Amino acid sequence: MMPDWLSDATAWVLPVVLAVTLHEAAHGWMAERFGDDTARLLGRVSFNPLKHVDRFGTIILPGLLLLLHSPFVFGYAKPVPVNFRRLQPLRLGMFMVALAGPGTNVLLALVSGILLHVDKLVTPEQVPWLFLNLYRALMINCVLAVFNLIPVLPLDGGRVVDSLLTGAPKRLFSKLERYGVALVMLALLIPAMLGFSQVQEALSVPIFWLVEQVMWLTGNGVQG
Repeated sequence: MMPDWLSDATAWVLPVVLAVTLHEAAHGWMAERFGDDTARLLGRVSFNPLKHVDRFGTIILPGLLLLLHSPFVFGYAKPVPVNFRRLQPLRLGMFMVALAGPGTNVLLALVSGILLHVDKLVTPEQVPWLFLNLYRALMINCVLAVFNLIPVLPLDGGRVVDSLLTGAPKRLFSKLERYGVALVMLALLIPAMLGFSQVQEALSVPIFWLVEQVMWLTGNGVQG
């Protein structure tokens, strides 16, 4: 038996690390399918979380959100290097590489929902830490899937938009990449620190819609 505080902390850390690790590995795996083995050569198509952990995105950011009592917790790992010029065909490759990460998170959420049916063998009261991990894994993966689909570079949603644009709109959109993460973080963290929750509440709408669909598909709830 572990102390309550340690049980609670590890039941956040383990699902976050697993979610961001597989998210990034999926990008590298998909890039390889379309002709770019950069991630493979650098050892980033790996289940080893140490190869993907980002000090701020994987550790500090989730911790800050917990301290700020955010309605949801998320994080990110070091981006997997992809040489987009090597992808063939280029636009389809970019599109699929971008969707591989959020798609993996949705798959992990579904797996977590299915594993919740382990209650046929043991009850949540018997193994509370296991059920807490599975439930939080479902939630965290839904959060990461939605968060990463925000259409801002360098997030995956931004990559999807970038793959669909051509000419001047594509060049203009690409110029915003250097500011993308900072803008998203400021939009989420500053209102939370000032006591405003409107941005997080707006983002929670698609997140909880996805959670409801996953729960329904895995037989854990009624479709909303």
